[in-house]
Amino acid sequence: MRITSYGAAGGVTGSCHMVEAGGLKLLVDCGLFQGRREDEDRNRAPFPFEPPGVNHVLLTHGHLDHCGRLPLLTKAGFEGTIVSTPATREIARAILLDSAHLQTEEASRRRRTARRTGKTFHPPLYTVQDALYSLDQFDPRPRYRGPLELSEDVVVTYRDAGHVLGSAFIEVQERGKEGAKTAVFSGDLGNLGQHVVGDPDDLPRCDLVVVEGTYGDRNHRSVDDSVDELAGVVSGVLERGGNVVIPTFALERAQDVLFYLGELRRDRKIPRCRIFLDSPLAIDITRSYRRYATYLDDEVQQMIEAGEDPFGFDGVKFTRTADESRRINDVQGAIILAGSGMCQGGRVLHHLKHNLWDRKSAVVFVGFQAYGTRGRRLIEGAESIRIYGEEVAVNASIHTIGGFSAHADQKGILQWLSPCQGGRALLVHGEERALGELSSKVQVTLKMKAQVAQLGEAVDV
Repeated sequence: MRITSYGAAGGVTGSCHMVEAGGLKLLVDCGLFQGRREDEDRNRAPFPFEPPGVNHVLLTHGHLDHCGRLPLLTKAGFEGTIVSTPATREIARAILLDSAHLQTEEASRRRRTARRTGKTFHPPLYTVQDALYSLDQFDPRPRYRGPLELSEDVVVTYRDAGHVLGSAFIEVQERGKEGAKTAVFSGDLGNLGQHVVGDPDDLPRCDLVVVEGTYGDRNHRSVDDSVDELAGVVSGVLERGGNVVIPTFALERAQDVLFYLGELRRDRKIPRCRIFLDSPLAIDITRSYRRYATYLDDEVQQMIEAGEDPFGFDGVKFTRTADESRRINDVQGAIILAGSGMCQGGRVLHHLKHNLWDRKSAVVFVGFQAYGTRGRRLIEGAESIRIYGEEVAVNASIHTIGGFSAHADQKGILQWLSPCQGGRALLVHGEERALGELSSKVQVTLKMKAQVAQLGEAVDV
């Protein structure tokens, strides 16, 4: 078995790992590169392998940095199947269609600008039709833990990664004359103690584990402490008449934060106020969370079965249209959840433009902010941020609450890896510092051989 990383090696995004086993060529994920200016060129570049030669894509979950290049893969000649859980297929449909729509809108804007300036412009990476073609190749399989034979020699098993709705880590086993070899791909590994999705399944024994290290250099606060911190920030801002802007990823973070706000409201730990989920994509994905409730934590399942809505309680308004979104500009004393989660686009930019300059307001980050993004610059103390051609002063208070992360921290990663003590780990999906520190911890604490994946470098199992 041979594994080559073509993405999320030397960085966080663009997850894409080639597995050559038993005569098959399998891709674990095929995601977009995100966050840096040069990432658009990377996404437009030809794949460093021949897409028609790929037999299957094994998709861990529906985040754009894991599924976002699937339409490009099918455009380039891939004709195999995309294996995922049913919930991941539904999530990926929403994510890919939204991505295609936004790219088409952006290309249209660039075209108008190019006509006025005489410059060239790029067409969208893919269209809605391209996304639909890739969705036709999905082969959703039962939930978790059932082995799936891809050939006589290759068996894969999906297990719960505890990251987002339908997410999985994937066990790939190659049966050979000299015995079986097994590699496990963590995908994105969930944070322990979350309340909406459950904890990750235990890691089975394997010859190599390919593990993400987004937060490999730090530990999160507990979820309960983070909820208390959120309550304190919200209460303080609302008392002084400001707004709380929470840049949220449409998948998972929006649903988690709504759930926790609901708990705080019921326990009277925050004042009554208007709460806006200002993201059509997040609204659609929230519907999927209700539909696939059996993938969620027992408590959330029981609430839904009892007719309660964990995400749509009294005071929450889902704003789909642009007009509804604009009307939020006239509101004071509200909580506003909007994408994108790293402030690179979307409706959150309008809310930042109307609230960043206001000393009464606050911006609360509840997710990872990649290098080069507006979100990263804000948490690093930028005095102003350019939004739609205008420099906006940063007077609002800026808060980072890491305990809401959907990614395991260093402690969680080590705990998950512990069944494979003395084994071997390939570290991916992290910045240089995070993976370097995680590598040292894995080697010292678990006595595992650990190496940081390099882009395009093959590793034999």
